[in-house]
Amino acid sequence: MKVRNQTELSEFLLLGFSEDPALQPLIFGLFLSMYLVTVSRNLLIVLAILSDTNLHKPMYFFLAKLSLRDIDFTSTTVPKMLVNIKTQSKSISYAGCITQMFFFLLFGGLDDFLLTVMAYDRFVAIIHPLHYTVIMKSQLCAQLVQLCWVISVLNAIIQSFLILRLNFCTHVEIQHFFCELNQEVHRACSDTFLNDGMMNFTAVLLAGGPLSGILYSYSKIFSSIRAISSGQGKYKAFSTCTSHLFIVSLFYGTFIGVYLSASAAPSSASTAAASVMYTIVTPMLNPFIYSLRNTDMKRALKRMMFHKI
Repeated sequence: MKVRNQTELSEFLLLGFSEDPALQPLIFGLFLSMYLVTVSRNLLIVLAILSDTNLHKPMYFFLAKLSLRDIDFTSTTVPKMLVNIKTQSKSISYAGCITQMFFFLLFGGLDDFLLTVMAYDRFVAIIHPLHYTVIMKSQLCAQLVQLCWVISVLNAIIQSFLILRLNFCTHVEIQHFFCELNQEVHRACSDTFLNDGMMNFTAVLLAGGPLSGILYSYSKIFSSIRAISSGQGKYKAFSTCTSHLFIVSLFYGTFIGVYLSASAAPSSASTAAASVMYTIVTPMLNPFIYSLRNTDMKRALKRMMFHKI
């Protein structure tokens, strides 16, 4: 592999959302608030699941992992953006940019795969309720999470090494608030054919594959629910899936929308604003969705809060 000449480029410039100085305090306050809500609420979900034995089930095991990944996912991008706004700087070092991109791909992939595993958990719970405890053993749950990690790490490593082979010009501006893979690749001065091919391949395999698995699981779930004779039984079965369905729709809807718009206009500033939906807003809303729609979770949160009081 060709070693990159460090004298060519020492940093990238993250242009963010606006260069208007008057808007910087507003942007800083807004994103700091969203970040603090995301971290605190997701951490609260994790603590509630750990402290309540009634939530020591596969469904909540995966939810705790998802909440931790949402904290990591948001922490990959927002703190650096807040520091840049506070210091009135747009720069991020070359090494820092590659590192940020690596962890963004890692935690974003983990979110994607954990949502798929959670769909499989609901599939087993509704299609094979009598065998649920036999199938969804703690060992299998741990193995599924480990598989999510392995695939996500491999993808992040491959994409990062492909970036390292590129040459960049001495002045590189990224119309984003973090080092996003697609924009970084298209700022290179060298040939990006291999990078584009790998991005397209992983988009189909690592995004289309899990989404297909989720859609297949829910097609079987809906068929099974329709076969239930009582209305109360249908409602009970469907209610166990609504929170997960909402999060899947929010995550994939915003993610696909952003990357379709990015392919049409890779340098558009609107892409950065739209990316806020799946990088910050979705992780922030996930704990609210699960706590508001889940009776067991609400009960556990109340018990934990009153116990502390």
